[in-house]
Amino acid sequence: MDSSTELKGWVSRFQRHFNEIVMNTLVAGIGVFIFSNVLLFGGINFFPDFFINYISPEFNSDGSRDLLFYMHPFVLTHSLALLWNRFQKYFTGNVFKTGIAFGLLYAFVALVPILWITYAAMDVGLSMVFSWLMYGFFQSTIAGIIFSFIRYKNWV
Repeated sequence: MDSSTELKGWVSRFQRHFNEIVMNTLVAGIGVFIFSNVLLFGGINFFPDFFINYISPEFNSDGSRDLLFYMHPFVLTHSLALLWNRFQKYFTGNVFKTGIAFGLLYAFVALVPILWITYAAMDVGLSMVFSWLMYGFFQSTIAGIIFSFIRYKNWV
């Protein structure tokens, strides 16, 4: 199979599953947005000493890119919805088991390599990098649970 045929197959699949991808992106995006903000503000209140690390020049704090920060759950869930659409048949079991398996897949395939190079290249502590790994795992698990629930309820 040549690359143009393969590309046409991916585009065709995307067009056929567009509504499912959009529904998964929006519903999971809202869920991950709420979860992320509760976790973030809870973490700041319960672990203020840990979050003091974010007051440094490495992190943008002037507010010029806040919109990008708040859009992150939707960008993330769109990418995860594409992954889910392609590989959901491999995730079986109840919605929680499926969500955890999906979260683990994302954490090990996407997060571990990028966080490895981040830790190697930036002056950040291992505890901070580990917190990013856990944060990403929980975000992708929440998205996986929502995707699985939508599939279970046949909303699309």
